[in-house]
Amino acid sequence: MNNPKFQIFKSSANSQFYFRLRAANGEIILGGEGYISKQSCQNGIISVKSNSSWDLRYDKRSTAAGYSFNLLAANGEIVGRSEVYNSSQARDNGIAAVKRDAPNAGIEDLG
Repeated sequence: MNNPKFQIFKSSANSQFYFRLRAANGEIILGGEGYISKQSCQNGIISVKSNSSWDLRYDKRSTAAGYSFNLLAANGEIVGRSEVYNSSQARDNGIAAVKRDAPNAGIEDLG
């Protein structure tokens, strides 16, 4: 994979649409919730693109399981979730990757 991209896919388990943001190296750096329609899923991607540059939109989490973050919209709703990282530095690197990649990432429709 050469370029960061959002991928839209439909779950066979619940027929909802989801998105994930893949970095240039192919790793998933952010995932979205389930949406009933593809258009709503695309709107979720637009929200990620417009909110990802703002530091205050990142809700950093720390639990016994590890470190993670949520990306929030202006209204406080979660528009994307990270994986769980082993360290706060790895989590912060994940945030930096979303900030770098999301605004200009293309969209690949997988279904």
